[in-house]
Amino acid sequence: MSTSTPRGSAPFASGAQAPRTSPEALKERRQRLGAQLGRTAAILPAGSPPPRNYTANVYPFRAASHFLYLAGEAIENAWLSYGGNDPADWTLYVPAPDADDALWHGERPSRESLEAQAGCRIAYGTPGDARGAATVPAPGHHTQLEQARLVGDGAVNDALIAALIDLRSVHDAAAIDQLRAAANATIAAHVAGMAATTPGTPEYAICAAMEHALHMRGMGTAYSPIVTVHGEVLHNHHHGGVCADGDLLLADVGAETPEGWAGDVTRTWPVSGRFSPTQRDVYELVLQSQLDAIAEVRPGARYRDVHLRACRTLTAGLVELGILRGDPDSLVERGVHALFFPHGVGHLIGLDVHDMEDLGDRAGYDAGFERSEQFGLSFLRLDRTLKPRMAVTIEPGFYQVPAILHDKERCAFAEDAINRDRLEAFADVRGIRIEDDVLVTEGAPEVLTDQAPKTVQGIEAAVGG
Repeated sequence: MSTSTPRGSAPFASGAQAPRTSPEALKERRQRLGAQLGRTAAILPAGSPPPRNYTANVYPFRAASHFLYLAGEAIENAWLSYGGNDPADWTLYVPAPDADDALWHGERPSRESLEAQAGCRIAYGTPGDARGAATVPAPGHHTQLEQARLVGDGAVNDALIAALIDLRSVHDAAAIDQLRAAANATIAAHVAGMAATTPGTPEYAICAAMEHALHMRGMGTAYSPIVTVHGEVLHNHHHGGVCADGDLLLADVGAETPEGWAGDVTRTWPVSGRFSPTQRDVYELVLQSQLDAIAEVRPGARYRDVHLRACRTLTAGLVELGILRGDPDSLVERGVHALFFPHGVGHLIGLDVHDMEDLGDRAGYDAGFERSEQFGLSFLRLDRTLKPRMAVTIEPGFYQVPAILHDKERCAFAEDAINRDRLEAFADVRGIRIEDDVLVTEGAPEVLTDQAPKTVQGIEAAVGG
């Protein structure tokens, strides 16, 4: 049975909007957190929007994710407070109504409606003197300054961090409903992006088509979109290029539901609607690498092993294509593959696109698992033992990054393994990444975003359509 209720009616496709998490589901989350905290009091801030250039002109507000997980709604300058007594006893503090609010911002929700929505007691103002309470800072310098004044020496507390990681890393039914909604909107965005692509189209026009598909479902983007013909630039947020015949377009775009839950998908497609032979060879290799890695997403699997499975498939294929020389397993052990696949195969996904990375490696790495110092493997964002109802991304890639391949010192350890003459034949492959959101189940993994076209045939049919 779903723990979410539908949002209001919409003038577009039925079911397109994200559901609203029920008060009962929010209550259960808070009670579970309170039970873990025991006698440790805690406050969690929503945060406030930072100003763009003067106080009244602020960036769009996005509440802190730990607050959203427990409150379900973005409320500026709000606080959730737990007193350390009854695990079910939480108070949501919201700013007191101002006489001018209705004039400038419209009527604010009543105390009664907020109580019904959040499923907990509502109070106006701030929690008062909460010294010694555990907290996790909200984004924004102004909020953190206020928070330091409020809680003093009771800053980030290990017990609270451990409890949040434990709760948020394994998703409840309401969270999975949100992830499915984000995934479905993300799929629609990628289909729209493919359809909008033709030679001569500016990158920003394709990006706009993708964001339009999200806005038509009541959602925004979970992160700054990457829509570029320069896929070798891993975090390319510029959209000033123009698509040319022969280019590959890499689009990394994901939805964010009104409650803050993220989708995260990358697809790479030919601008002309047809892959060249070399593009097709590398694309199908990256796709097989992704499929092999997804197959490893099972309860009890170590995520680092999922990453290495993708690396081995990719390396074996590069040997077959003549780009690399040597035994694939030995090449992976040496880290040679990272010259073409320098990042990790994915990360946790949930309320943040890189879920809980504000808590550092404590969230991404299990106790006893440490980051490697090897180039490439050192960038792996996640190394945990997978459990049912965890959600992760799987996103291998192949890139010809000049800053790597033209760096003689960096490539020296692997120069014997690289066939640069053969690599020149693949000059029309700047960057390819294929990414999906995957839910760990008791058995086979569920790919939440699998309906976004990713076979060669599916993509060629969708581009320019």
